[in-house]
Amino acid sequence: MPPITGIPLIILTLAVSCGIFMNVLDSSIANVAIPTIAGNMAVSADQGTWIITSFTVSMAIVLPLTGWLSKRFGEVRLFIISTSLFTLASLLCGLSTSFPMLVFFRVLQGAMAGPMIPLSQSLLLANYPDDKKGLATSLWATVAVAGPVLGPILGGYITDNYTWPWIFYINLPVGIFASYATWLILRERETKISRSPIDFIGLLLLTIGVGCLQVLLDKGKDLDWFNSTFITTLAVISTITLSFLIVWELTEKHPIMDLALFKRRNFAIGTTAISLGYLAYFGSVVILPLWLQTQMNYTATWAGLVTAPLGIIPIVLSPWMGLIMNRVDLRIIISIGFIVFATCSFWLSGFNTAIAPENVALVRFVQGLGAPFFFIPLIAILMSGLPNHDLASAAGLSNFLRILGGSFGTSISVTLWAHRESVHQSTLVENLMTYNPKLVLVTERLQQLGLAGKPNYAVVNNVIIKQAYMLATNDIFWLSGFLFLGLMILIWFSKPPFLTTRSPNMEG
Repeated sequence: MPPITGIPLIILTLAVSCGIFMNVLDSSIANVAIPTIAGNMAVSADQGTWIITSFTVSMAIVLPLTGWLSKRFGEVRLFIISTSLFTLASLLCGLSTSFPMLVFFRVLQGAMAGPMIPLSQSLLLANYPDDKKGLATSLWATVAVAGPVLGPILGGYITDNYTWPWIFYINLPVGIFASYATWLILRERETKISRSPIDFIGLLLLTIGVGCLQVLLDKGKDLDWFNSTFITTLAVISTITLSFLIVWELTEKHPIMDLALFKRRNFAIGTTAISLGYLAYFGSVVILPLWLQTQMNYTATWAGLVTAPLGIIPIVLSPWMGLIMNRVDLRIIISIGFIVFATCSFWLSGFNTAIAPENVALVRFVQGLGAPFFFIPLIAILMSGLPNHDLASAAGLSNFLRILGGSFGTSISVTLWAHRESVHQSTLVENLMTYNPKLVLVTERLQQLGLAGKPNYAVVNNVIIKQAYMLATNDIFWLSGFLFLGLMILIWFSKPPFLTTRSPNMEG
C-alpha cells in the first residue's frame, strides 16, 4: 500500500508514539515513588526496586517474541491488543493491595509492553514515505523522551499530594487513545500473516535464563552472593540455559530471536552500544532520585523536579535530529552524545552532601543534550540496511537487549551502591578513633548543643552513613563516565552508509 499522508499520518504518529511514551513514563514515574510505595507496602527501598525490575525483565523476555507474534497475528492487531492489555494491567497495578500483588501485575504490564516498543517503530517506518523515515524516527523519539520530563514530575507530585496508585491510573486515557486511533487509521492496512510455529524451547530457555539472572542480581546482596547456595544455583542455571539458548537459536528454523542479525556489523555494534549505554544511563537514573530521597531528605516532588530537566533539551532537538542525520556522519553525532554523557557523569561524581537542588537540576539539564545525539542515531545505525521484513525482528531483538541492559543496570547499580557504601563506611569509621582531634572537637560542640553520650555518637554515625552513601554515589557515576567513553570508541567500528536500504543478502 502507498504511504499515509496528511492528517491521518500525524494522528498515527501520535497514536503509536503513545505506546513508547507509556513505557518510558512508567519507568521514570515509578523511580521517584519507590520509597513511598516501599514504605506503604512494608518493604525496604532495595526491595522496592522490584517494581522496576519486574516490569523491565518481563518486557525484555517478551520483546524477542515480537517478530513471531507480529507474523502470526499481524502488526496492527498485535499493537492494538498489547496496548489495550497494557492499559488494563495499569489499572490492576493501581488496585493492588500488597507488594507481591503489585509485582505480579507489573510483570503482566511488562509482558504487554514488550511488543509495543518495536511495533511503534515498525508501524511508523512501514507507513512513512522513504524520504521521511528519518523524520519518522525523530518524531517517535520526541514523544518517547517526553517521558523523562513528565515522569519524575508527575510521579513526585502524585506521590506527595495524592496516592501512589494514580501513577498507574494516568495511563488509562493515553492507552485508550493509542488503541482506538491506531485501529481507526490502520485497520485496513494489516501486515501479512503467516502461521510459523513458535520456538517453545527457545522461549523456555530465555525465560529461565533471564529470570534466574535477574533474581540473582536482585537478591545477591541480601543473600551474601556466592556464599549462598541459592545464588550459586541461580548462577549455574542461568549460565547453562543462556549458553544453550545461543546454540539453539543459531540452529532453530523458526527462532524467537534471529541471532543471524548479528552477522550484520552495524546491527551488532549499534545494539551493543545502545544496550551498554542504556545500562549505564538507566543505572544512574535510578540511583540519583533514590539517593536524593533516602540520604538528602528530598520529597518525591522535589526529587522529580530536579531530575526532570533531563528531557527538556531532547524534546527540542529530537525533531531537528531527523533533519541533520542525512547530512552528518552518524558516528560523529553519537560521539557527541557519549561525550556529553561522560562529562555529566564525571560532573555528578564530584557532588557532595552540600550540593544545592539547582545544581542537580543543571547537570540533568545539560545531560539531556546527549540524549538525542545518542538514542536516535544509534537506532538508525543498527537498523541500516535491513529489509522491511526484518524490521520487526530487529527492533524486537535490539529493544530486548536495550531493556535488559536497563534492568541489569538498575540491579547492578543498586547492589554496587550498597556495597560501596559499606566499604566507604568502614574506611571512614577506621579513621574515627576516640582520640581523633576532629572527632573530639565535633563531640564537644554537640555537647554544647545539649547532645551528650549516645545521642552524641548517634549524630556522628548518621553523618558517616550519609557521607558513605555520597561517596558510593560518586563511584557509580565515575564508572558510568568511563563506560560512555569506551562506547564512543566502539561506535567508530560501524560502517556507512547508515540511512540507505541495501540488499537483504548483504551483511553489514
